[in-house]
Amino acid sequence: MANETILLVDDEQNILDLSKMYLEREQFTVSTAMDGLTGLEKAEADRPDFIVLDLMLPGLDGYEVCRRLRAGSHAEVPILMLTARDDDIDKIIGLEMGADDYMTKPFNPREMVARVKAILRRSTRPAESNNSPTLNFGDVKVDDGAREVIIGGEKVDLRTKEFDLLQKLIEHKGMVLTREQLLSLVWGFDFYGETRTVDVHIAQLRKHLKKSTDVKIDTVTGVGYKIVKY
Repeated sequence: MANETILLVDDEQNILDLSKMYLEREQFTVSTAMDGLTGLEKAEADRPDFIVLDLMLPGLDGYEVCRRLRAGSHAEVPILMLTARDDDIDKIIGLEMGADDYMTKPFNPREMVARVKAILRRSTRPAESNNSPTLNFGDVKVDDGAREVIIGGEKVDLRTKEFDLLQKLIEHKGMVLTREQLLSLVWGFDFYGETRTVDVHIAQLRKHLKKSTDVKIDTVTGVGYKIVKY
């Protein structure tokens, strides 16, 4: 996992400098931007493998930058959002717009690097995975090789983490998986994210599963989630 390009978008120079230093120590190539519009321009020019994006930016804020990235040619690029506030609403909106994870400022740059590595590791699919069997559960079909999902006979476009989450739920069909287990299975065993990340992605998956006539995700209060037929 060397030589991937990381784009850092933050209006605080000290955060850019410190984050850049720690990422470059791990052999990442790093580009930076201090406002949203420049961040979008850098994304187009540098074609980064990962984006660390602050929410509170001059000009275009992080929400709008994320929305435009996901609506354009960067739909699958992993995004780690940074927020100076610990409000759940900021994190939930960011995740719903397509961010893979979030961190609250101030943060430990070592943890930031660990999250980048974990998310990249899960996003980079090994070549042999193309030989994995197709999963069928009710009227839901998950083709790992083609990275395609069919629900109720209709092809559905899922983001990377939504696909991985659905795949893991079906692989463990009927079993209750805790949020921590799902974080480990989908985001990587050393992922440091909070469990709200799982909740938001489950909510997005449930929207897609409305197309199904016999599959749903149940919440087991105080424990976690399981995928079932009804």
